[in-house]
Amino acid sequence: MKKLSLLSFVLALQVALVACGSEDEPTTASEEDTTPASEESQAPESADITIEGLADHYHTGDQVELTASLSEDVDYDHWHWYTKEDEQSEWEAVSGQEGETYSAEATTDGLHIKATLYDNDHEVFAESDPAVIEIDDHHGHDDESKQIYQGYFEDDQVEDRELSDWEGDWQSVYPYLEDGDLDEVFEHKAEHGDMTAEEYKDYYAVGYETDVERIVIDNGNVTFYTNGEEASGDYEYDGYEILTYEKGNRGVRFIYKLADDAESDDLPQYIQFSDHIIFPSESHHYHLYWGDDREELLEEVTNWPTYYPSEYSGDDIVRDLLAH
Repeated sequence: MKKLSLLSFVLALQVALVACGSEDEPTTASEEDTTPASEESQAPESADITIEGLADHYHTGDQVELTASLSEDVDYDHWHWYTKEDEQSEWEAVSGQEGETYSAEATTDGLHIKATLYDNDHEVFAESDPAVIEIDDHHGHDDESKQIYQGYFEDDQVEDRELSDWEGDWQSVYPYLEDGDLDEVFEHKAEHGDMTAEEYKDYYAVGYETDVERIVIDNGNVTFYTNGEEASGDYEYDGYEILTYEKGNRGVRFIYKLADDAESDDLPQYIQFSDHIIFPSESHHYHLYWGDDREELLEEVTNWPTYYPSEYSGDDIVRDLLAH
């Protein structure tokens, strides 16, 4: 009887030890992963907002199209856009602009714009740095400036200009025409002109054609970049000439001559600028004629290689051409 009791005790003790051992065994990976799904998908505490689509400059009346880009993925979609006219003004919410995109007409030079994203408690989650709208109408927006740009002016309005008016790094627009980037411009001209878009493109292809893809003007020195090669020389002012065109409007060629001490077969003796401006003023784009015969150049009216600042994108150039 005692042996049976002792055996029962041993068996019971073994069962208890096995049960304890099973409680101490490590859990599997699936058993350890007990984090609630709601905690795993928690929104980040902060993010950065970048404003995309800002152009180098606008003209009065251009459409400003901006997009707020967030650095993190969140479920918030409560946006507000704010503007102020200068650093001293207070921010004001823009009515009707409550999405991630902003669209408005360019009317105020120096306008500051920022995008703000709010969380579900209407607390500010993220805010962008201000973007600043720069309006540059180049040739002015008044009637007299428009008339001058179109080629209607008096002789006594014309004044001498320094080469510094064209100082900078410039790119030819001809590659953009070849790539089709300017097709929108020609289609726009066809809507208001007397030629088809294809005819306008052919006309400007002759006008823009050049192998000088870049020009740098610095302190009286002009460097021409042609097919990867460059030639540089100093140029001096040689007066201006007023030309009358078949349509009755006029233009001014401001002429510069290669300095006497410059020795290069790769440089033209004369360069002539035409940019629709007739007195000292910084140029924003220009047509350039070059060659060794001053008078012969004045007869050239079909080929006028055109240059814009090298930092301009194709969209910037299209925007400028559409404005004129």
